[in-house]
Amino acid sequence: MIDFIKGSLILVGACLMLLSAIGLLRLPDLLTRMHATTKAAALGVILIMAAVGMHFAQAGVVARAFAIITFILITAPIAAHVIGRAGYFVGTKLWSGTIKDELRPNYDPLTHELKSGLETRENAKRQPRDSDPD
Repeated sequence: MIDFIKGSLILVGACLMLLSAIGLLRLPDLLTRMHATTKAAALGVILIMAAVGMHFAQAGVVARAFAIITFILITAPIAAHVIGRAGYFVGTKLWSGTIKDELRPNYDPLTHELKSGLETRENAKRQPRDSDPD
């Protein structure tokens, strides 16, 4: 039974990594590619490391597999976020089907400064509206 579980984990992990590679080739822009590679590949590696820990069943190997899983869970989303932001800031074109760009109102491409959402809301409160009576 344990061999079936290990084989299933390896097979599902490998399929997720294959899906990640296909997403990298087929998806239209940087941000969607980052999403595919980060989510699917990270989960694929986690499943394979779980199978490795189950296969060897030694404290040292299980500890290393757990450390790798923890490292991937911590670093993969952060790395994808940083690479995606860097790609956006250097002007990588978004897909033509992109519906919403939440950074556009807060990003100044000339100074490369990004205003936080709080600064934007505070500035909107301070500016008088055209419909307000004086």
